[in-house]
Amino acid sequence: MKKGILCCFIVFFCGLVYAQQENNDVKKDTTILNEIIVVGQRKLSNYRQEKTLSSIDDYLEKSNKVTMIKRGGYAWEPALNNMNSERLNITIDGMQIFGACTDKMDPITSYVDVSNLDKVSIGSGQSGTENGHNVGGGIDLQLAASKFHGAGLITNVDLGYETNGNYRIRGMDLEYSGQAFFLNFDGIYRKSDNYKAGGDKEVLYSQFEKFNLSLQTGYKLSEHQTLEAHAIYDKATNVGYPALPMDVSLAEALITSITHSFKADSAFIKSLESKLYFNTITHIMDDSQRPEVPIRMDMPGWSDTYGFYSKASIQENKHNISLNLNGFYNRSLAEMTMYPNDPNQSAMFMYTWPDIRTLYSGVYAKDDFQMSNNETLSVSSRLGYHRNKIAEEVGLGSLQIFYPQLKASKSRVLSSFAANYLIKKPQHDVSFGLAYGERAPSVSEGYGFFLFNSFDNYDYIGNPTLANEKAIEANLKANYHKNRFHIGFEASYFHLMDYIIGDIAETLSPMTIGATGVRIYKALSNASIFDVYLNSSYKLSEALAVNATLGYNRGRGSNDENLPLIKPLSFMAEFNYNTPKFNAALQLEANGNQSNYSGFYGEDETPAYGVLNLNFGNLFYMKTNKVVFKYGVENVLDTNYSTFADWNNIPRQGRNVYANLSVVLQ
Repeated sequence: MKKGILCCFIVFFCGLVYAQQENNDVKKDTTILNEIIVVGQRKLSNYRQEKTLSSIDDYLEKSNKVTMIKRGGYAWEPALNNMNSERLNITIDGMQIFGACTDKMDPITSYVDVSNLDKVSIGSGQSGTENGHNVGGGIDLQLAASKFHGAGLITNVDLGYETNGNYRIRGMDLEYSGQAFFLNFDGIYRKSDNYKAGGDKEVLYSQFEKFNLSLQTGYKLSEHQTLEAHAIYDKATNVGYPALPMDVSLAEALITSITHSFKADSAFIKSLESKLYFNTITHIMDDSQRPEVPIRMDMPGWSDTYGFYSKASIQENKHNISLNLNGFYNRSLAEMTMYPNDPNQSAMFMYTWPDIRTLYSGVYAKDDFQMSNNETLSVSSRLGYHRNKIAEEVGLGSLQIFYPQLKASKSRVLSSFAANYLIKKPQHDVSFGLAYGERAPSVSEGYGFFLFNSFDNYDYIGNPTLANEKAIEANLKANYHKNRFHIGFEASYFHLMDYIIGDIAETLSPMTIGATGVRIYKALSNASIFDVYLNSSYKLSEALAVNATLGYNRGRGSNDENLPLIKPLSFMAEFNYNTPKFNAALQLEANGNQSNYSGFYGEDETPAYGVLNLNFGNLFYMKTNKVVFKYGVENVLDTNYSTFADWNNIPRQGRNVYANLSVVLQ
């Protein structure tokens, strides 16, 4: 199969003149199913962003359906539709990339920065399968687009400071753009000390330091064809995780790609985009900075991914068809070495991920059929082949202790299907969708070996015999707008079959000192997750507006237990004032009491809370140059609180005064 995927690389790059990227269809998906969040520094004309130098975590958390599971001040894990990263497909510009940490301390979002990105495309449920299989949805972190606008040299300088944690941010962007060639380089550096929770209480081990460098270049081969190369280098050091027993001394990634694009004005194939990519991640956990550790441990991990995709967009009469043929090969390896305090005892070593090789190839197709001026029917499907292989013999032998008949490799076929009907009229629109999807178990769920979970205090063992997890999904979305008033309703229901979650193994003893016991990944016969959101806005004047969102979520398994990390009743309200050169906003963010928590899975009740934020922005022009100044106060009342998504109830930041300055010189 490895040879097969290499052949696909060659075939698709030899046929580049036929390949394309989805352009118009992405915009249409935004209206129907997807959500687009603008994040890039290059969008500085949109100065109404609260903080132009926020982390990608802060931007993602603004979405209704996205929550961020927080283990410290850095590298939060995205959850979509109350499903965490195993159930999602998270990509960078369509490229598959996999973290190298068994404790999920390095989500994919931690290896890019806002300086790299143009926007984030969020597809709920099976509307997010363009780049890969999932049951909860897809998040694509989209890199900046081509720039052949002939503007010459443009320089962008960024400075940011936040009082809470003594957080410093510095960045620079250099771009040269001609008619047939462009070159862009950007870099950003972030460093924070321990932050303080409400009441001026220091949260130990919440510091971090990171820098991110990006180089992008492109050449226009002809009026319709371009060739681009992109490289991102991201390195974080001295990262503390107050919710976990270990910290991170190094999280390092190199992400590279080369892309050929073809676009036509009137041809049957409107556009084609083909990409080859490679990324490698090194992640090292250690507890050397923690006092009174019972036994010292080093836990390095590595993840390498080679991949390709070829996307085509076809327009024929009333049909807008999108195609994506993609594939990847990933190697995931993680180790643990324990050093006893007694120097006369030998160090203990084991593989926590026993060198798992994953091969995937699949095809995606979507048709947006314009039934009439007001009606659109969208149908999509993905079919893929997925194969895991345990390459490390010692690791295979360790897992065969629990699964004597286990073979080194396992193959799966994955499928998904979605249909959505939209009716759109001048004052209202309504859409309804049905979908079915599958996913393979993650490396940890299938092959993890004594992975400690501090959330429920259990060691976890993978289960290679797990069946594919499956989901049936129904969603409804409606909007009404008249004059200055808007109201919207959105609901989704997921019925998940063979729901993968840890189950207590009474006969096994934990490896981790102090752990309560051992859980083995097994499958509940089913589970259900329900989400509903109501949002509204009213424009009081040309400059003044108010908007609010109310959300409710519920999750339960067939074992009559609540599912963990399900968002409670939530509320957000905002008053904002906007003029061409000044804006201000007062926000209230609140969650209700989390009464439907899951004690069985290590969760406890989270009290209700409310937080006030105040932000301002100014835009200045100096001849051809532009200055954006953002400043404000987060958690104005210095509330001490934790949310349902804060691992082991670590408190969030208290009062924080910030200022961001961005200068564009051209």
